[in-house]
Amino acid sequence: MSERLMARMLAPLARSVGNMLARGTVVLANSAGKMQSLQVRLLSGEAKDGVEHFEPYGFTSAPLSGAEHVTFFFGGDRSHGVTVVVADRRYRLQGLQSGEVALHDDQGTRLVLKRGGVVEVVAATKVRMVTPLLEVTGEIKADGNITDQVPSGGKSMAAMRSTYNTHTHPGDSGGTTGTPNQGM
Repeated sequence: MSERLMARMLAPLARSVGNMLARGTVVLANSAGKMQSLQVRLLSGEAKDGVEHFEPYGFTSAPLSGAEHVTFFFGGDRSHGVTVVVADRRYRLQGLQSGEVALHDDQGTRLVLKRGGVVEVVAATKVRMVTPLLEVTGEIKADGNITDQVPSGGKSMAAMRSTYNTHTHPGDSGGTTGTPNQGM
């Protein structure tokens, strides 16, 4: 069999294999359904809409337009693809040590599982925990005020300490007791 005939016979297979993986950019993410779908542009300029984005269990994100993807087309059939990974080099967190893991976004908010058992949370405005009970087994240190019952006009611990340190009680035989910090 001639090389030319062999190449002609293998051309459909080579084309099919070549069409199995594609790389490109995300145009739009739709997170409304049970499976996120993407509108993607492939490197060849080809546009695909409704491409399923398979995400690891327990993790999800809504990628920004311009993020990069790798999409797999079973058997090289471009009519139905699945995106297996989306990355965004514009916002990739850099400088992690070997073994460290992070969740991050494009605004600098991040949660990093650092070496030595340290969990670092960085947020520009606040960290909000919604839970009926928060248990802490170790010390709590704060550089700022700690305020209780904020929505009901609670006081900071510094204000509560000031009130405590200056309060008095009626004495047993008339008059008032001294303040708690007298005699210290």
